[in-house]
Amino acid sequence: MTSGTTSTRSPWFLRPPAPSGPAARIFCFPRSGTGASAFSAWPAAIGEAEVCPIQFPGRENRLAEPHYGTYEELADRLVEPLTPLLDRPFAFFGHCAGAMPAFETVLRLAERSLPLPSCLIVSGQPAPRHAGSDRMLAMSEAELRAELEAVVRGRGIEPRPDMIDLGMLTLRGDVAAARAYRRDEPVAVGCPIVVLQWRDDPDVSTDHIQEWRRYADSVEIRVVDGGRQDFATPPEELSKALVGWI
Repeated sequence: MTSGTTSTRSPWFLRPPAPSGPAARIFCFPRSGTGASAFSAWPAAIGEAEVCPIQFPGRENRLAEPHYGTYEELADRLVEPLTPLLDRPFAFFGHCAGAMPAFETVLRLAERSLPLPSCLIVSGQPAPRHAGSDRMLAMSEAELRAELEAVVRGRGIEPRPDMIDLGMLTLRGDVAAARAYRRDEPVAVGCPIVVLQWRDDPDVSTDHIQEWRRYADSVEIRVVDGGRQDFATPPEELSKALVGWI
């Protein structure tokens, strides 16, 4: 097991993970077009696990940095800042398209013989083989803008044009990364996977959710009430899933 912690503030985390305290960590990967603040309504800890939202380059407080490029490049870059924090049990939570860099990061950790998550939790996302089925990938610029406005309103904020203009810079890069991502053949990870299917989500088919069973020896599929936007204020079922692996 990797040991040690870091007290240096990393741009990859809005707040430095605590060197002591919770017995476990949940590293959270945001959906396309958003950043770590998407988890701002989550408590700092859920049960015994510290919540650690990951901040990708090219958004929010890292807007001045170049976009990360592809999911594979993002996963490669994530390994170094994550390594000092793998000193206790941990899980990855990837919401929507954020599940893809989470999945790729697990593969990178395994390639480097680093500790693996106790659990990979994916929410509202088809298995990698079907990642290209996301309806956003076929949207026009105007449709993407409307989608982003709906996401912002879903967080209780009235979207200003300048806010949406900045958000579109991020979303364009994220959608390009999603369009470029391909894994035609399943690659198994060495940890259990919990797949969350939102009951009111019409965009992710049950067949595409079931496909996750080909990516690990242990795969549990749970149906949770609500739509994908409801992750921002985690309902009880989601909160239970986030700590069920501890």
